[in-house]
Amino acid sequence: MKAFCKIFLDPLKWIWNVLNFTRRLVLNLLLILIIFCILILYFQTNNPINENKKGALFIDIIGIIVDKPSSSSKFKQLSRELIGSSSNKLQENSLFDIVYAIRKAKDDNNITGLVLYLKDFAGSDQTSLQYIGKALKEFKKTGKPIYSIGDNYSQAQYFLASYSNIIYLNPQGMVDLHGISTNNFYYKTFLKKLKINTHVFRVGNYKSAVEPVLRDNMSDEAKEDDKRWIQKLWRSYLNVISINRNIKIEEIFPNVKEILEKLKIVKGNTAEFALKNNLVDKIESNPEIEKEMIKIFGWNKNEKSFNKISIYNYQDKLKFSNKGEIAVIFANGVIINGPDKPGFSSGDFIAYQIKQARLDPNIKSLVVRINSPGGSVNASEIIRSELDATKNMGKPVVVSMGGIAASGGYWISTPANYIISNPDTLTGSIGIFGIINTIESTLESIGIYSDGVSTSPLANINIAKKLPSEFLEKMKLIIENGYYNFLSLVSKSRNKTIKEVDKIGQGHVWIGTDALKKGLVDKLGDFDDAIIKAAELSNLSDYDIKWNDPEPSIIDFIYKNTNLINIIKLYLNYIIPDIMEKNIFDQVKLKLFTNLTLNDPKNCYAICLSCYPKI
Repeated sequence: MKAFCKIFLDPLKWIWNVLNFTRRLVLNLLLILIIFCILILYFQTNNPINENKKGALFIDIIGIIVDKPSSSSKFKQLSRELIGSSSNKLQENSLFDIVYAIRKAKDDNNITGLVLYLKDFAGSDQTSLQYIGKALKEFKKTGKPIYSIGDNYSQAQYFLASYSNIIYLNPQGMVDLHGISTNNFYYKTFLKKLKINTHVFRVGNYKSAVEPVLRDNMSDEAKEDDKRWIQKLWRSYLNVISINRNIKIEEIFPNVKEILEKLKIVKGNTAEFALKNNLVDKIESNPEIEKEMIKIFGWNKNEKSFNKISIYNYQDKLKFSNKGEIAVIFANGVIINGPDKPGFSSGDFIAYQIKQARLDPNIKSLVVRINSPGGSVNASEIIRSELDATKNMGKPVVVSMGGIAASGGYWISTPANYIISNPDTLTGSIGIFGIINTIESTLESIGIYSDGVSTSPLANINIAKKLPSEFLEKMKLIIENGYYNFLSLVSKSRNKTIKEVDKIGQGHVWIGTDALKKGLVDKLGDFDDAIIKAAELSNLSDYDIKWNDPEPSIIDFIYKNTNLINIIKLYLNYIIPDIMEKNIFDQVKLKLFTNLTLNDPKNCYAICLSCYPKI
């Protein structure tokens, strides 16, 4: 009887404990939700932007700047805040949010100046830096000062710092100007040693994306192409610094021998070198700099520092209007088939967004912001066809090119009524390629063989077998057809002959200024110019912009409010563990956030097992 009761009661006891735990967990989650709601109301009514305290806008950018941050970036940052992860994954910041915040501060009477604190800024492409620089110049024209504070300045950091009225440098710091280079890994010998057979199909003598699997070094053609555009990019960089600092280019970056001679004069003191060459204005320690900032902006007794507000607390998200007349759609990163991934753009998803804008009667025109090196031909064509349908429907399409709009990035530009490129945009690269690696020799070397029967040579495709000659011929024809289609699209959209396009194609990469001369783009400008052109083409004198991005979520709100993060951290670490064993909680917490701290996939497709054509 006792044994029977035990058999009957033990499961009931277990079920009771589970129900009890679930009840307490649900109640605690409801409590968290209530706290969220209360804090949202609190911050909405106690927004620091609306306070009458005057001070500086503190540009303390952490990580990199991109056109469109990946959706997971804020989750990853939140996980680091909550569990103290030491992940070095770079935080992504929206270029347009930053520019919007600076422009808002320009007209804000409570913002009396701007401080660039760029210690944790990891960089961006040159066109994005120029766009931020444009906003900084607008801010400066109001008479409000800009100060830069740095222990050391990388080239990207110094580019922004050059817009300042005064640049401060730590006594042990340096301004690291060194130039631009391109480097790649080459795998020909490596693949040979592994007995991997590489089959490359390409059209375009300058389509260098396939070289890593064909060579052990860079070809003369690729060196010629890269040297041309990096020299122009570097010259453009120095020209901006020269204008901002009112120094001759030769003084900013003389020849290497002269740099070494000047460094010897100051006995290797890099800070003194920067000061003597007018790259910075003052060499001071952080406490000395802070004293000067306190004199300028006043003392904040709560923060025990000068009056300032971080750009992360100041910037409102861009207004996501549902009634905007001009829709903005992003093609950011490598263009792929399938769903969106960090650093990649889904052709299907972008096409869906374009279709929604096309069918929306409120949308009068479309701006496509492209910052992509290309990718899948199929995915690029899906995007292009939707843009073509939008244009044919009578809604103007304007392309705004960011740091790069090459290969597939240019393919999707072809339907546009108007293409605007930054002078430093890398574009063109009209060419197409495909790579297939097979490992039959590798397997044979260790005694593994593959054999079987098929109804056709084209059905007998396997990376463990030698590719049939019929399939190789088929791939060659497909790639050649893809290149001809590319030439035809460009020929039609740019009013050129196939021969003329082929001459500037062949995989050539052009910088924006050259692309204009070659007739690949219509005008040199930035995103603002693209919006103005879209309004002009759709006869809009007064308009709103509809940003094709999701509404700011609760995660965005959490991310922007450190106080809220601390409360959640306190709750997770001290309240919830009371209802769970500490070791169990730690395991759950780690499992919950492990996937959120993984590094994004790198844009590396040199060794590729895919036979899909790429552009």
